[in-house]
Amino acid sequence: MINKSIGAVLAAALGAFLPMTANAALPGSELSLCWAIPFAGILLSIALGPLLFAHFWHKNYGKIALGWAILSAVPLFVFYGSDTSIHALAHALLGDYVPFIIFVGSLYIVAGGIHLKGSFVGKPKLNTTFLLTGAVLANFMGTTGAAMLLIRPLLSANRMRRYQMHTYIFFIFIVANIAGSLTPLGDPPLFLGFLRGVTFFWTAQHLWEVTGLAVGMLLVIYFLLDSYLYRKELKDNEELKKPAGNIPVGFEGVVNFVLLALIIGAVLLSGFWKSGVEYEFLGNHFKLESLVRDGIFVLAAILSLVLTKKEYRDANQFSWEPILEVGKLFFGIFVTIVPVLEMLRAGSSGAFAPVVALVSDANGQPINAAYFWLTGMLSSFLDNAPTYLAFFNLAGNDPTFLMTGGAHTLMAISMGAVFMGAMTYIGNAPNFMVVSIVQNRGVRMPSFFGFMAWSYGILVPIFLVLTYIFLM
Repeated sequence: MINKSIGAVLAAALGAFLPMTANAALPGSELSLCWAIPFAGILLSIALGPLLFAHFWHKNYGKIALGWAILSAVPLFVFYGSDTSIHALAHALLGDYVPFIIFVGSLYIVAGGIHLKGSFVGKPKLNTTFLLTGAVLANFMGTTGAAMLLIRPLLSANRMRRYQMHTYIFFIFIVANIAGSLTPLGDPPLFLGFLRGVTFFWTAQHLWEVTGLAVGMLLVIYFLLDSYLYRKELKDNEELKKPAGNIPVGFEGVVNFVLLALIIGAVLLSGFWKSGVEYEFLGNHFKLESLVRDGIFVLAAILSLVLTKKEYRDANQFSWEPILEVGKLFFGIFVTIVPVLEMLRAGSSGAFAPVVALVSDANGQPINAAYFWLTGMLSSFLDNAPTYLAFFNLAGNDPTFLMTGGAHTLMAISMGAVFMGAMTYIGNAPNFMVVSIVQNRGVRMPSFFGFMAWSYGILVPIFLVLTYIFLM
């Protein structure tokens, strides 16, 4: 009797995953919301793990990610067979995850070999210049690369300042997030869009005005705030009145600028070169130009490790842990998102029909403001790269149409994924990295919800203005 009861419970639990009918492909319209549980689980783990059980999470996040991946993959093999499951997982891992992690990793390694030295004093004009410089560099080095390059010299420049917290909050807003929206190099979601067929210069062509306005407003607000606080502490802080040191401003590890140019060239090459040569593996097709691009990324990373002096990376406090964490967590994300993307691709006939209804009007036309805010809200608390993919699929998964007739929709999705990663510490990978570095230097940063008070108070009004001007 007990065995029968256990069997009945297991059958009922597994039955939630069963499709309505058998099908050779992975039918998104037949998948229930239960298939999204592993995806939601890993994203909630990423959001809450570091907050609720930090020590356990730090030691076991890779195992947790693998566990959620297994919970997603095993039912695929059980209910859809090996051919369908292998094809779907190979497309996600070999087609998206591997190029993504190679790209992010190569940028991280190359940027980590560039050390900015010099004597800086954290006055309002200099700090604002740092933020503006980071905004420009984010589109060539990625938000992670630009943030890692500039955060330590910015910390050194402000070491004598009493009021520092606001500087690093705005650094996260601008350099680690919003500014990196003009090229596929800037932020991981845009690179995934590039892999899906969005051309290299599309984002710059369509987002330069909205990005420029957002960054411009933030720089003005920051400069006024920092000027007020600087004058306030200048009265009784004698250290601020002392002249700067005599260390000349300069870069060490300049060979990495050449390697960075090599990475940029590889991205451009894969976008313009159409070889017509494809290779098939596990049911998926891989273009020669994409394989060459990824090979150049790997070569640039290896050359950076070989040619950069160890002391330059030591000066940057270079560590492998951040990129290892990204690699492990994103493996789980890219596996668990497979059924979710199929459900979104099913549109109004799938389990996410209510979400589809929110971003479409009665005539089936996209509501671009809804795309912006929904993509943004999920990017704030989950992760902006898979969120971008999810809404890209929801909008039709057709890059040719989205770049032309659906340009405002793709613009809204891109804005939401990149801009609103700044809303929380967990919205984008560089956010936590910046916070960790700043706190290790003994500078107090706001709590998770304290940071949200800053972001909601400053960013939400700006985003409302951008919505009215560009998306209504």
